[in-house]
Amino acid sequence: MHLCYIDEAGNGQTLDPARPDAPPVLVVGGFTVPRAHIKSLTWDFLDVKKHYRPQLRNAEQLSEVIQHEIKGADVRKNLRAGNHNWRRAAMELVGSLLDILEAHESRVLARVWIKEEGLAFDESGVYPASVAALNETFQAQLAHEHSRGMMVLDSRTKVKNAPNVHCVTTRKYRAGGDSLRGVIESPVFGHSDTHALLQLADLVVSSLLFPIACHAYLNDVTWNVHCDDAYQPLREQFGERLKHLQFRYQDPVGKWRGGIVVSDRRTRQSSSLMFGPAKTAASLASGIPGQPGAPASERPEAKPDGGLPLVP
Repeated sequence: MHLCYIDEAGNGQTLDPARPDAPPVLVVGGFTVPRAHIKSLTWDFLDVKKHYRPQLRNAEQLSEVIQHEIKGADVRKNLRAGNHNWRRAAMELVGSLLDILEAHESRVLARVWIKEEGLAFDESGVYPASVAALNETFQAQLAHEHSRGMMVLDSRTKVKNAPNVHCVTTRKYRAGGDSLRGVIESPVFGHSDTHALLQLADLVVSSLLFPIACHAYLNDVTWNVHCDDAYQPLREQFGERLKHLQFRYQDPVGKWRGGIVVSDRRTRQSSSLMFGPAKTAASLASGIPGQPGAPASERPEAKPDGGLPLVP
């Protein structure tokens, strides 16, 4: 059995110079993990939290460590405006997150939506569509692994939660047959302060995928607080590792799907920008099958809240 933990970064605010703090992207994503690794991944994540929040080492109750959250907004703030030590600690934190995901056979999956300036963004439609697409990827992985699984979404509000369940429930119980047979139940919801691995999903999405997307696809939007060259090291240092953490699969007609999928409404650029600067054909020596940028032979926020700085 596998579990899939999903969170989001960004919202439906219109990208407009009048609102320089409006998130220019919406990311819905997270990771999957085999059931046998859930406890060890959780303990490793709690160790990461205690390393970067030393005050947690003296906590009298385990619940204090679990409930304390390191917010992705704080990580991004440290990268943009922190001193050298804070920036280094932020990068080391992200590296530690990838370390534990790799060690526990996790796979990253996401839908990334790039907004266009001045155009309304239908979050109420995009979010359920993203959850439905992520369930398709999850189903493909479960079939590949001969496994079963369940998705856990970070709880928002009842009005926002319900459509995300209905889009999956109708696929499972429609008269034409269950297209998500490996997914044993419609997504359930959890609160991040009670689910440590939802906190890990939040950090993956908000401290890695969100800033990389802002830098890769909107680095010309100089008036937006989220579009900052300070995020470039994330893309350069972690892009390749992120690429190899994906699960990619071919659909019945041979098209490659899954992993981290970008819908770029501004400039229609490839998802491969998430994993590093664009490469020329001559420089492509390796890649993920089906991933844009792989060898041809293999292809078919609001302003960050205040928070304690990371401790190096």
